[in-house]
Amino acid sequence: MADVAISPPAVHRPVTTEPRAARIVLIAVAVLFLAFFLLLPLVVVFVEALGAGIGTYWKALVDKDALAAIRLTLLVAAIAVPANLVFGVAASWLIAKFEFRGKSVLTTLIDLPFSVSPVTSGLIYVLVFGAQGLLGPWLAAHGVKIIFAVPGIVLATIFVTFPFVARELIPHMQSLGSAEEETALTLGASPWRTFLTVTLPNVKWSLFYGVLLCNARAMGEFGAVAVVSGHIRGLTNTMPLHVEILYNEYMGAAAFAVASLLAGLALVTLALKTLLEWHFADAIAASRRH
Repeated sequence: MADVAISPPAVHRPVTTEPRAARIVLIAVAVLFLAFFLLLPLVVVFVEALGAGIGTYWKALVDKDALAAIRLTLLVAAIAVPANLVFGVAASWLIAKFEFRGKSVLTTLIDLPFSVSPVTSGLIYVLVFGAQGLLGPWLAAHGVKIIFAVPGIVLATIFVTFPFVARELIPHMQSLGSAEEETALTLGASPWRTFLTVTLPNVKWSLFYGVLLCNARAMGEFGAVAVVSGHIRGLTNTMPLHVEILYNEYMGAAAFAVASLLAGLALVTLALKTLLEWHFADAIAASRRH
């Protein structure tokens, strides 16, 4: 009887073959980088804001110009985010579910604010709506003021933030396909009812995520708003612009106090973003199990 060759047992090797020391070094470099460039500046903001005492900190936040900047920031975000929500949902539904001429052009235009400097986009609005701009004389003759006023700030903010909702929804809608919508239409549902009861519930967590990112960028935008605002105290200064003015006037404690409020909003946004990512990951895992 011929001898049967017995193969040695399979050896399971780790996916990564780097030695333990190399992994430790890479992790240490990443942690140090994050600590130096992200955590340390954040800590410095709060330390400097509270360095002169709680009284000084509170006084800087309740100053009339600071309150005006806070109100304007919230107002601009309250207008820009819903506008981008409507556009993002409509554009993503159109791109993900339909085929039409100019689809690639529309997709490219959605990414335009990512490739254009915010300062450049603000300057474009000045060249179009400013007093010496393309439409400036007509607007002035009809008593409409856009540049150096709230409408210009809103327009600039909408421009720099409108990709966020669409960019979160488009890949998710494309991955879901159109089978469920086609089934609903076959069963007699109207397109609007299909959207509300099928499409929207399937992408709700991506939608919330995009709105969250859009809101964070709207409240923290500086470049485009700085160009179109005119830096008018109490009227056209958002929170980032107010921080710049205070810092340039050597009012460091007040500047860091307002900056700490922005940093706090960023931390809340980060926490909500993390919760949404966890929930979204759990939802994807559950859908795969079923």
